[in-house]
Amino acid sequence: MHPTRLDYCQYLLSSQINYTLTNYADHHEHFSHDALNRYLRGERLTSRMIWESVKPLLESTENGILIFDDSVLDKNHSHKIELVRRQYSGNAHGIIKGIGMVNCVYLNPETGHYWIIDYRIFEPDADGKTKLDHVRDMLTSALSDKLLPFSTVLMDTWYATKELMVFIESQKKIYYCPIRENRLVDDSCAARPYRPVAELMWSSADYAHGKVIKIKGFPKEHRVKLFRVVVSSNRTDWVVTNDLSQDSTLAVQEACRLRWTIEQFHREIKQLTGIEKCQCRKSRIQRNHIACAVLVWIRLSDFARKAGKTIYAVKKGLLGEYLRHELKNPAVRMAFA
Repeated sequence: MHPTRLDYCQYLLSSQINYTLTNYADHHEHFSHDALNRYLRGERLTSRMIWESVKPLLESTENGILIFDDSVLDKNHSHKIELVRRQYSGNAHGIIKGIGMVNCVYLNPETGHYWIIDYRIFEPDADGKTKLDHVRDMLTSALSDKLLPFSTVLMDTWYATKELMVFIESQKKIYYCPIRENRLVDDSCAARPYRPVAELMWSSADYAHGKVIKIKGFPKEHRVKLFRVVVSSNRTDWVVTNDLSQDSTLAVQEACRLRWTIEQFHREIKQLTGIEKCQCRKSRIQRNHIACAVLVWIRLSDFARKAGKTIYAVKKGLLGEYLRHELKNPAVRMAFA
């Protein structure tokens, strides 16, 4: 009897804390650690398989939203694991050792439901690709291969580059993304020199409706709309969009709120699938483990949606079933001397 993708995914779905191969082998009557290791070394799971799994579940709409962002799978206490590199983690607010993962989430704004539809592993030493390259590849795939209906692209500051923004616009899609406060812009139609976003003057009308600007380095006649979005008492986001007809800061604030959907996905997949927990050194094993963790998130998310529960309640419910079973038929019965 040999382990399969279904077996390994079931383990990641069922386990609550420990997601190691050793733990799996200790709790399975047929699979040894070596057999599990051989399976993960020999399998070749890809992001294409993720799309085939999620496609039947997708609630697509012409108003669909693609959200791009990256996340670092924390391997700070690991040693000699392939794919691991030192990189910035927004979650840790600093440089850590980890595996970079660039993700694409599809959001239906009418229902609030969302699905991961694509991802890439950040391994520039092997494929020479930047995170921006991966986003463009996934965007192109959504347009040309998946033929997904969507109208809007949401992304983080890291992806606010001329090349990517102009490319999205060339595909007749709308984007919203924050830019850094030191980005040089012009709101005077060339009457004054470029200056950092944070130094712009804002009238009450600008606060409510945004202002048209030119970003330095963009084509001569290229204009975008800039909005000042107050996130909290100590944080302001400077959000740009190519939708020049957008005249509501409140609407842009709502778009920024929707962008955080992908952060919710990152939390869920890290907390509920063991995606960061594999300690095997080989890159192929890490890639297959990550793919299986994504498949588990897809299954948990779909089950939760149909059951009218949160994904956390579904996962916790598995432990509840174990407790109910133990209370009825305890493996170790309580006794008094």
